[in-house]
Amino acid sequence: MLDPEDKMQNIEKEYPEIDDEYFFKIVRIISKHTLTDLPAQWALYKAIEYIVRNKIPGDIVECGVWNGGSILLAAYALIHFGDTSRRLYLYDTFEGMPKPDLVDVNYNGDLALAAWHEFRCQGQIWGFGGTMAMVWDVVRIAGYPPEHILFVKGMVEDTLPSTLPECISILRLDTDLYSSTYHEFVHAYPILSRGGILIVDDYGSFMGSRKATDQYISENALPLFLTRINHGAYLAVKL
Repeated sequence: MLDPEDKMQNIEKEYPEIDDEYFFKIVRIISKHTLTDLPAQWALYKAIEYIVRNKIPGDIVECGVWNGGSILLAAYALIHFGDTSRRLYLYDTFEGMPKPDLVDVNYNGDLALAAWHEFRCQGQIWGFGGTMAMVWDVVRIAGYPPEHILFVKGMVEDTLPSTLPECISILRLDTDLYSSTYHEFVHAYPILSRGGILIVDDYGSFMGSRKATDQYISENALPLFLTRINHGAYLAVKL
């Protein structure tokens, strides 16, 4: 069995076109705090570089933070690219995933509701990444200004839109389910800056996430081109 460093070296060999040593330094740190793969991590890292270099206004909003690995990456990248003025908004229940609906099915046809019940029967919490205190212990590793890191606890259906910033430069949606994803689009997408980055982490993994995304795009006739990052995550730039 490969140790973590050997595994990382194999990953670097798998992606020879990525020659950014600092990025791989970050990956070594965040790897145990995220479920995202290297293509998704690289996309977020480059999105940070893009908004900084092009002066796209707005804060960074992530809905569904799990253990905080993606926000940790964003914090490191912001420091690296010379911008620590942006606020990082972390939206999560910090108590695991809420009860899914029947529309929330993965692409193998498995009901998320079945997994949710199975975890409950075993005395566990489906989708639990950590409490606020646990995630804070992760995010603060980067040394990003703590006054610019905002935790918003609760279901997004209850916390949005009242807690949102004035504008957003990167909007990362990772709550998986139809209800929450659609609510996020309704209230957060309109304040995503022109030229801002949208990432829908589970568009290719959960039918609920995809339905919510497609529904919002259709209802608002958005000229939005979603491009695939990996098997689940998709990205678009707001025109």
